[in-house]
Amino acid sequence: MKLDDFDFDLPEGLIATRPARPRDSARLLVAQGDAIRDLHVRDLIDLFGPGDRLVLNNTKVIPARLSGLRHRDSAQGAVSAKIEVTLLEPAANGDWSALAKPLRKVKAGEEIIFSDALSAKVTAIEAGQMRIAFNLTGDDFDAALAEAGAMPLPPYIAALRAPDDADKSDYQTVFARHSGAVAAPTASLHFTRELLEGLAAKGVSFTEVTLHVGAGTFLPVKVEDVTTHKMHAEWGEVSAQAAAEINATKEAGGRVIPVGTTALRLIESAARSEGGAPGHIVPFRDATDIFIYPGFEFRITDALMTNFHLPKSTLLMLVSGLMGRERIQNIYDHAVKNDYRFFSYGDASLLIP
Repeated sequence: MKLDDFDFDLPEGLIATRPARPRDSARLLVAQGDAIRDLHVRDLIDLFGPGDRLVLNNTKVIPARLSGLRHRDSAQGAVSAKIEVTLLEPAANGDWSALAKPLRKVKAGEEIIFSDALSAKVTAIEAGQMRIAFNLTGDDFDAALAEAGAMPLPPYIAALRAPDDADKSDYQTVFARHSGAVAAPTASLHFTRELLEGLAAKGVSFTEVTLHVGAGTFLPVKVEDVTTHKMHAEWGEVSAQAAAEINATKEAGGRVIPVGTTALRLIESAARSEGGAPGHIVPFRDATDIFIYPGFEFRITDALMTNFHLPKSTLLMLVSGLMGRERIQNIYDHAVKNDYRFFSYGDASLLIP
């Protein structure tokens, strides 16, 4: 499989820079068999019912984009300069790995001031990233970060506009609980509390899992033979309760439908860990770097709700693995011709193999 097999032409005007309002008014392309229907996310109430279980990723996006001033003392006197920082993930010792712009002038030992309350010391520079240690921890850190930080919008949105206060709610799901992601599980952004309540009233069941989406989700594939691509790792957890709920649905003959590629990758990882098997998953708490492309054996997933993805991306390869490459090409051709909105703030699809 070649990288060009997953390319398509996308007009820039179809890249959504703001979400639909209300959230569930976004359009929904439903692909089942050879049929395609053009609906809206609110129509999920008519598509799901008893026996269906939606798997939701309850990760919470942190306002990981920070602007500050870096300071250090030198033989020529104090040095101060502006710096843009994007947090990536915390280390076991409490430090954070981060991207910095510019990075080439940053030195270990420098202090970065982000606000009156929040600062950090650069502890190391390595592999195109820096490690920083913040002056606060716990709830104090969360509060100071919420005040000083901005939502880390995907690069294809950030290239078109700057993040603002609206993104702090727009780029967060209504069921976000566990902080740690630097990108949203975007298919979940379409859900409102009213839609969730309506689905529950129809007999739909819900299971929450956690996968902290990393900035690596936006990294391009740089190899021509896609099977040699190395996926970034992300931390995830499927609790014992979540595994039991999913297994009960499979045993009863119901459908397990992850909302988003992050939830799908996590439950398929759990089905491949020790004790997992087709139709059965086990509790999982670890990093996963599972890479899904055509030829992959799906052990748990019966359908997928997801947004429309970048050309040549691992996420496009994932949905091609679920539906077939030619089928996805037809689905995306339909989406482009019918002006569906693409990427994180865009419209949704329900893919039923």
